[in-house]
Amino acid sequence: MNAFGRLTLALLAVVVACGFISQTQALMKVSLQIVPYKGWQNNLQLANGTVDLLITLDVGPRVIRYGYTGEANVFKEFDEQMGKTGEKEWMIRGGHRLWHAPEDIKRTYALDNSPVKYEKLSPTSVRLIQPVESITGMQKELDITLAEEGTGVTVLHRLRNTNAKPVELAIWALTVLAQGGTEIIPLPEKIAHPGSLAPGEKPDYRGFVPNQNLILWPFTDLADPRWRFGTRYLTLRQDKDARTPTKLGLAHKLGWIGYLNAGTLFIKGFGYQDGKPYTDGGSNFETFTNKDFLEAETLGPLVRIAPGKTIEHTERWWLLKGVHWDTSDAALDANVRPRVEALLK
Repeated sequence: MNAFGRLTLALLAVVVACGFISQTQALMKVSLQIVPYKGWQNNLQLANGTVDLLITLDVGPRVIRYGYTGEANVFKEFDEQMGKTGEKEWMIRGGHRLWHAPEDIKRTYALDNSPVKYEKLSPTSVRLIQPVESITGMQKELDITLAEEGTGVTVLHRLRNTNAKPVELAIWALTVLAQGGTEIIPLPEKIAHPGSLAPGEKPDYRGFVPNQNLILWPFTDLADPRWRFGTRYLTLRQDKDARTPTKLGLAHKLGWIGYLNAGTLFIKGFGYQDGKPYTDGGSNFETFTNKDFLEAETLGPLVRIAPGKTIEHTERWWLLKGVHWDTSDAALDANVRPRVEALLK
């Protein structure tokens, strides 16, 4: 081989090596390590330089933190419950957890105060595996993936039936959010009643058919000033001085809700399956707040799970910075909706 040929091969080798390094660096954008956190010695930290997640291994499965790196946790933490394990009562702790619905004082509140296992699925993904619940025969798993860039997180919730008989239930994914924010729930489009149009206007007969379900709990008071029922959005304000809780459920088909707190918007994306049964009067989204936190909850359909089978439910999360503190319909249309819908594409 002449000198020109050797030079060509050398340059090709450099190009290949640089491509390999570039690909390796891309895969290494998400770091995964075990770190201590507020009394727990074993926590998985997923970080990409923009945001980080902390997932407890001493209890759970639970994502206890999600936030911009070096900044506040968007999730609520109950300080007096942090760092502890082995309690004989169920502990809320804060963060994001997996339950099963419909709510039952024994089954739903099965203890999650002991260690969980984890598996690394990829450079950006982990799986959390809880021991089988002795009281229910169900096993909970979370598959958590952090995007290599930006704030995106995908959380796949899984329930496995280890019983000898079928079990009917729904996946229930609950995020406990920090005090002081306002929840944003987009509403379906308004359609004029076909009989109320001006002469010459073409009627839209969809106006005869309901397109919104609102499910209320016995303690919910629609005169509560924390609620705002707008034309295009329903908002719920978390109030640390509130004396009573409030809760509401919806058959929510618009694919997202948000929680705006101190200029940071937490976005939760999720689906709705038409024609499938949902618990609690047809809710695939429920929200609850009291003086301590606000909870954004999504649900999968009610399913009869055969022995040895699983069901799954997926949420997608994002954070947006610098969102103007105005939750009027006009401000949300201008400052929030376009940014959220761009993420959902």
